[in-house]
Amino acid sequence: MKDYHINIFFSEEDDCYIADIPDLAMCSACANTPEEALREAEAAKAAWLEAAKAAGKPIPRPRYRPAIYRLA
Repeated sequence: MKDYHINIFFSEEDDCYIADIPDLAMCSACANTPEEALREAEAAKAAWLEAAKAAGKPIPRPRYRPAIYRLA
């Protein structure tokens, strides 16, 4: 089963690590370490999916892949 891609990067502006899930609009998290940001993003993903299901909104299929994984 495929899962949603999570980008993790350090934001100088926010002075923390950001983890975002491009396939889920506005689904992201921040923390002091990449590991914490990943854990928080996983929790945010679960909450996002639960809220979408409860509201009867469509759940997007995982599609995003970074450029390094795309075929030319």
